[in-house]
Amino acid sequence: MSSHAKTMSVSEPAETSSHTYLDKIKPHAELIAALISGVFILMGWLTANDSSSLSITFYLLAFVIGGFAKAKEGIEETIENRELNVEMLMVFAAIGSAIIGYWTEGAILIFIFAISGALETYTLNKSQREISSLMDLQPEEALRVTKGVEELVHVSELSIGDHILIKPGERVPSDGLIIKGATTIDEAAISGESLPVSKSVENEVFAGTVNLNGAITVEITKPSSETLFQKIIDLVHSAQSEKSPSQLFIEKFEGTYVKIVLAVVLLMMFLPHYLLGWSWTETFYRAMVLLVVASPCALVASIMPATLSAISNGARSGILFKGGMHLENLSNLQAIAFDKTGTLTKGNPQVTDVITDGTISERDVLGITAAIENQSNHPLAQAIVKHTKRIEPDLHLLEPQSVEDVSGWGLKAVIDGKEWKVGKAEFVGIDKAAEFAGGKAEQLASEGKTTVFVANENGIAALIALKDVIREETKQALKSLRTEGLFTIMLTGDSDDTAKAIASEADVDHFIAKCLPETKVTELKKLTDQYGTVAMVGDGINDAPALATADVGIAMGEGTDVALETADIVLMKNDLNRIADAVRLSRKMQRIVKQNIIFSLSVIFVLIASNFLQILDLPLGVIGHEGSTILVILNGLRLLRS
Repeated sequence: MSSHAKTMSVSEPAETSSHTYLDKIKPHAELIAALISGVFILMGWLTANDSSSLSITFYLLAFVIGGFAKAKEGIEETIENRELNVEMLMVFAAIGSAIIGYWTEGAILIFIFAISGALETYTLNKSQREISSLMDLQPEEALRVTKGVEELVHVSELSIGDHILIKPGERVPSDGLIIKGATTIDEAAISGESLPVSKSVENEVFAGTVNLNGAITVEITKPSSETLFQKIIDLVHSAQSEKSPSQLFIEKFEGTYVKIVLAVVLLMMFLPHYLLGWSWTETFYRAMVLLVVASPCALVASIMPATLSAISNGARSGILFKGGMHLENLSNLQAIAFDKTGTLTKGNPQVTDVITDGTISERDVLGITAAIENQSNHPLAQAIVKHTKRIEPDLHLLEPQSVEDVSGWGLKAVIDGKEWKVGKAEFVGIDKAAEFAGGKAEQLASEGKTTVFVANENGIAALIALKDVIREETKQALKSLRTEGLFTIMLTGDSDDTAKAIASEADVDHFIAKCLPETKVTELKKLTDQYGTVAMVGDGINDAPALATADVGIAMGEGTDVALETADIVLMKNDLNRIADAVRLSRKMQRIVKQNIIFSLSVIFVLIASNFLQILDLPLGVIGHEGSTILVILNGLRLLRS
């Protein structure tokens, strides 16, 4: 028993090592087989004069080793789809070459075909490695802190509300909010940006990012299965399996084309002998050359490697395409509509102006208003409280003796025995509000700002203006889109005055105000009729219908789950500049695909014509055909680094 146990303990590491080695070489198996095939071809060529049987043996080994993977793939697909394919054409061509004694040419055909297949596999593996590298960035363990006690647990054991300690140099294991400490976070894995971001209490951190220089305590806000990082992985996985319309058309076309080629080759085996007087050897030889050069290998490889490369490139840059179809649609874009709140703007109102009547200081107004608004969860109320704490950190907020929430109008409170009102103009007296500070409220409203009045027993004491300010990158992003020839539109539920002010500041080409969720859908349909292909950018639940209606739906990465699930493209961070990058990437992909298709069809035409004119030998046909396939794949791979 003990000796058996010892044997097991010794063998296990060796077995693990063997598996690790096999895992490493597995992605390169096709290339290794192709290279071994090439060695046997060389040996067959060197021994051709000395021993015919030995030479043929080497060539047979080259056929089997180099062609096994593609032949297996072709046979399986033929059985599954009940339709011949390119792989089977190559197998027939190689066998035909051997039958007429052209062993070297047939083996070279198999060798180069195997090399091109290895390149296609490399493209797919490269795309999948992007995901594997992402997955490797997510920690498996976290240091959970419970009542001061630290415990190392698996990330799957973390629950919403748990507190975790993240030390300098460690990766963030799950999405959450910082509740203690300050640091700098490297968010390149999420946003694609190389510059670190400063984070402190109440700032959000994301799984997979790196804590650079300060210990922080984070409260978990999402389970590990629902983090932004996990969504990125899931989205890229789904994108790889979804084919573009062009790819689907080429695959459908392939089956018909292969049948036509085989029919023409069969005719070529007989007709030239009777019609043109060719010898049977020449007739069969030309039929085999035709079988090689007419095969649509390069045409079939024109799209998929380029699409996978573009998807991988986008994922690395913070742009997630949910499939090749959406990437292709983006290249045809003519107009793009934006939701306002949380998309063009930050989505959080900020205090922009504080105007008093002169009898009270700005500090006192903010102190009293913040004390009252602190009792409310309204976004405007919280914005005033945050603004006060930021500019007056030492200010102690008084506790109101009583607070009454007058629904839809504002708050009424008593502080130090005095009654105060905070709210709309109608709440404090619309006539007095209109006259306050020389009609300043009307001017602020025309600038797209929301006004909050503060009044006491003596009348209106102050006016506070708030605005959902546009993002820093909005103007530049819209300018870049116009450079790409796109018409920009803002859809918002705001009034005409507010919408006009925001549209002017953001510099959009057109705006549509007073939009309800269903109105956005109607307006998008009108835009589609007018411009053709239209995209919609949004982040909220109310944007989901419009995102689904648009030809291309683009969601902000920090938006709601509904928006992320509905959209076709996701910007991992709310960086609008990425949209223009995505359009450029899509258009470059389309250019490369068109180049590939035109090039591959031209090569096929020239090779077929040369064969009928009897000026093309089988070796040159093999090199021309397979060489064009390799060039097409390499051209698509350029998108990995563009």
